[in-house]
Amino acid sequence: MKVRPVLPSERKTYNKLVTHPLQSYEWGEFRERTGIKVLRLGFYEGERLVDGFTLTLHPIPYTKLNIGYLPKGILPTKNYLTTLKKIGKENNCLAIQVEPNVLYSKDSKKTLLASGLREAAHPLFTKYTFVLDLTKSEDELLKNLHPKTRYNIKVAQKHSVSISEKDTPDAFETYLKLSEETTKRQRFYAHSPLYHREQWGSLPHTATPPFNKLSSHLLVASYNMKILTTWIVFVFHDTLYYPYGASSNEHRETMSSTLMMWEVIKFGKKIGLKKFDMWGALGPEPDEHDSWYGFHRFKQGFRPEHLEFIGSYDLVINPAAYFIYKALDKLRWLYLKIK
Repeated sequence: MKVRPVLPSERKTYNKLVTHPLQSYEWGEFRERTGIKVLRLGFYEGERLVDGFTLTLHPIPYTKLNIGYLPKGILPTKNYLTTLKKIGKENNCLAIQVEPNVLYSKDSKKTLLASGLREAAHPLFTKYTFVLDLTKSEDELLKNLHPKTRYNIKVAQKHSVSISEKDTPDAFETYLKLSEETTKRQRFYAHSPLYHREQWGSLPHTATPPFNKLSSHLLVASYNMKILTTWIVFVFHDTLYYPYGASSNEHRETMSSTLMMWEVIKFGKKIGLKKFDMWGALGPEPDEHDSWYGFHRFKQGFRPEHLEFIGSYDLVINPAAYFIYKALDKLRWLYLKIK
């Protein structure tokens, strides 16, 4: 099977083959705008593109080394790993992290470990997520909600909170402002404003069936003419994704975020999507002291299916540099937690 870069003229074919926004052609274009090196390679039978992946290369500061990152691709085959090893050596990578978009099974994990991969030293993408079936009727979905979630939707409606799609520069600036508020309040790390600006400027904001082009949509929840909550959602293939959300410290009694989630579900149904991937969850027995526990419980209130993926694995290219990097990375994150 021949391996070569995917041509711009093959964009549509490539997008039909990949299964997640982070592997889409448009996501690779966005990452290039941030200054990251992007490799988009295809596997060909003759001249027919039959599979492919997008890999990003991230420089390690103060060194000539890189780390490769391949999120949400296929389950690596022998040919796939041979290609990745070649790329890693050519680009001076100490390792390439792969996170297959594949549900967990003992056999699949055993196969990955037997192929020479090792469980990732620092996973970047969550192993778990929640997925809601959008083919159910609105009445079914509403009836299935946790009673507290259903009550909070009514609270927001009584406060006359309104939800609308608002893909405008002003609304996006409000999103950035609320993102800063949210990260400070929740004390977690987030992407920079520049990252979000480049992403917003790169991705289209119109979703057209059959949704084989990644699109991004900004929805806002307003109360008394003031925006309290902003979400960015993605549309790709038959699935709606919720990667980013931000909310104000003000008027939290209005439960605007709960109504936002419900209206986003209706948005997905309206345009004909089949699934809603809520972009991450904790494990089946979450720690109540985990900083993400509140997000987990919030999503859980909409009674989605809890799914476990196979996880993150490192393909080690330079063993000596890899083990030094692992040790330094642990110290870095310990410092950031203490700071």
